[in-house]
Amino acid sequence: QVQLVESGGGLVQSGGSLRLSCATSGHIYGFEDMAWYRQAPGQPRELVANITTDLHTNYADAVKGRFTISRDSDKDTIYLEMNSLKPEDTAIYYCYGDLRTAVRLIPLWGQGTQVTVSV
Repeated sequence: QVQLVESGGGLVQSGGSLRLSCATSGHIYGFEDMAWYRQAPGQPRELVANITTDLHTNYADAVKGRFTISRDSDKDTIYLEMNSLKPEDTAIYYCYGDLRTAVRLIPLWGQGTQVTVSV
């Protein structure tokens, strides 16, 4: 069974930093694009950042200059370094990946990790 497992969430004061990790397992062919999304209470899930297999990155305007997505291609693991955190960054953060199979790509999600930024 293919799994994406996030870790590194927690409670941090405004201005602080956290590093999220998303480890993958149970796959054969690896992943194409991978990404971090977040969902705040009462809000739709939104893209935070994504990274391609050749390490091109894209960021939501709200996090540009503060967050950095990276990828260990050998391990199909991605990270999200979050600096200068703000209370509005509070959300559940989800890892996303396009799983390669022999015939097509399958979208997969992790279970999410809570990030809470206090004032």
